[in-house]
Amino acid sequence: MDAEVPLLSEKRPAAAISKDVFLAELKKLARIAIPMLVVTVCQQMVIFVSTMMLGHISELSLSGGAVATSFTNVTGFSLIFGMASALETLCGQAYGAGQYHKLGTYTYGAIMSLTVVAIPISILWVFMDKFLIFVGQDPLISAEAGKYSVWLISAIFPYAILQCLVRYLQMQSLIVPMLLSSALSLCFHIPVCWALSFRSGLGSAGPALAIGLSYWFNVILLVVYVKYSSSCEKSRVCLWNDSFARVGEFFRLAIPSASMACLEWWTFEIVILLGGLLPNPQVETSVLSICLMICSLHFYIPFSIGAGASTRISNELGAGNTDLARMAVWGVTIIGMIELVVAAVVLMSLRSVVGYAFSNETEVVDYIKKMIPLVSLMLVSDGISGLLSGVARGSGWQHLGAYVNLGAYYLVGAPAAGMLGFLTSLRGMGLWMGLNLASLVQNVVLALITIFTDWKKQESKAQERLLNDSHPPAVDNGGC
Repeated sequence: MDAEVPLLSEKRPAAAISKDVFLAELKKLARIAIPMLVVTVCQQMVIFVSTMMLGHISELSLSGGAVATSFTNVTGFSLIFGMASALETLCGQAYGAGQYHKLGTYTYGAIMSLTVVAIPISILWVFMDKFLIFVGQDPLISAEAGKYSVWLISAIFPYAILQCLVRYLQMQSLIVPMLLSSALSLCFHIPVCWALSFRSGLGSAGPALAIGLSYWFNVILLVVYVKYSSSCEKSRVCLWNDSFARVGEFFRLAIPSASMACLEWWTFEIVILLGGLLPNPQVETSVLSICLMICSLHFYIPFSIGAGASTRISNELGAGNTDLARMAVWGVTIIGMIELVVAAVVLMSLRSVVGYAFSNETEVVDYIKKMIPLVSLMLVSDGISGLLSGVARGSGWQHLGAYVNLGAYYLVGAPAAGMLGFLTSLRGMGLWMGLNLASLVQNVVLALITIFTDWKKQESKAQERLLNDSHPPAVDNGGC
């Protein structure tokens, strides 16, 4: 071990579990979670705004864009998002242990890996319309979705880089730069999306291209900050120095991380595709996609709170402080549950007007009003899974989360959704009820795993991972 790297045995004294210590931990969580909430909501609002624009172009554009968004989420964005989440374990624990050089090499290795992964994804998207027709989707919707997905290729590569940079900064609690860049990107996106949607002649392709341009804008802002900020000096390393050696280590955690995220995400998107097989497919897919959009927009709030837990847990496990890691779990539970109850109550109170934000069609608006009680229930249950997933990422037990999601969504949720959606008169509401059941099962099992987690064992795993380092630190010598 290089002399410049702090020894992992130099732990801080174990924190006594007291009211003052717990309140101090709540403040640390809040300082991370609140700005991360703004970051994640601003990033999700980019897609949200584009979907709203589609709804005001035409119903066909909204249906095609909804199917394309579902397909690209299933085959691309969810995979990239999930794999990048491995950095929350790797970078967070390295930062807690004081091994700052690893943050840069892990991040560069992840960017290189995800850029390569994005290439076959983009090729697949080119042939989306043919695939959708093959599986029985409406030809008009399929053609519109194919057009939208081709233009979304402009977004997958900056999205991969952006997710890595977000984790790199998040694990160092450098949240303000991300907050500013995300807010500026959203401000950039709104007029650009409007112009490309209604003034460029691109039609439904305009909102897709605007997403790509906004992601690139965000990436450029963060790259400039990382390159020139003194806050990143210790973790800023030469691009090629040691990064290839970290690729294998990244993939060992990225695969279960992606599985945990994708197995859940895919089920929601598959339900929207199934909506295209129901009678009146344009209305069903539009309403289901809007419900998913509402849940997705809200999900990033508990996800942000979970990100605070992930940061605190991984940092403290890397530093060998299991008491503080455990208290972070309790803190995120209290903060998260308060937010979830408030969100569900607010959505129920607005159920009569929510639909008008997405469509002018009375049929769509009324259908959304009927779905809101189920959507409110999903806000709570899916939000709890967002909180507990943050605990999993910080602790490093993503493989357990993957098994839980596989069982909850594919052994329970998907069969239930199929039966309620196609064998009863509930149709789209039945599909959504299946998702609610899956989320309930997921929450119960994840909660039990969290309650019975052996934190000393997680600490030992973190130290074993960090001590397994045969590569010397790299520094930014100005020539990189």
